[in-house]
Amino acid sequence: MSIQLTESAARRIRQQLEKRGSGLGLRVGVKKSGCSGYAYTLDYADAVEADDAVFEQHGATVVVRRADLAVLDGMTLDFQKQGLNEAFKFINPNAKAYCGCGESFTT
Repeated sequence: MSIQLTESAARRIRQQLEKRGSGLGLRVGVKKSGCSGYAYTLDYADAVEADDAVFEQHGATVVVRRADLAVLDGMTLDFQKQGLNEAFKFINPNAKAYCGCGESFTT
């Protein structure tokens, strides 16, 4: 089981943690939501729990609940800037379809 980070995503995670002044990484997960089934969740990770998996690349840490790994395994997390818009992008080989609004996905 693995989660990959691009250098751009790792840089953004480090910048956000530095700006915040605390935290050990980014917590990535999924929740049941939307018309397709799942939506991604992002939060700061301040601690690693017993049921967490930890992935480190390019000097940044991503924490994922083991229960979410079935949906997120093999995903690459990227950070992209396009004009005035900037956001994390989830490149998930497990996502088979996305809803029209882009809010949720199905596996």
